[in-house]
Amino acid sequence: MSLFDVVRRFGTWRLVLFAGLLLAFLALHLVRIPLVLLALVLQVALGLLNDAATRQASAPPRRPVNDFYAHTGQAGGA
Repeated sequence: MSLFDVVRRFGTWRLVLFAGLLLAFLALHLVRIPLVLLALVLQVALGLLNDAATRQASAPPRRPVNDFYAHTGQAGGA
């Protein structure tokens, strides 16, 4: 079916409507691309942040956790 057959059978306004819907479909997909890339960047950034937080939280302490008492091992100070 040619373009002229479509115009003859359905009218010009149907052809314009079809072209408009096709352009809207393409525009929405073009808008979608940057959003998908932004979601990918956020996924990578949050994954790296999660790995860093996990390493920080699971590392053993470098000094005594309870600094209330002196570091002699006895309660009450030196």
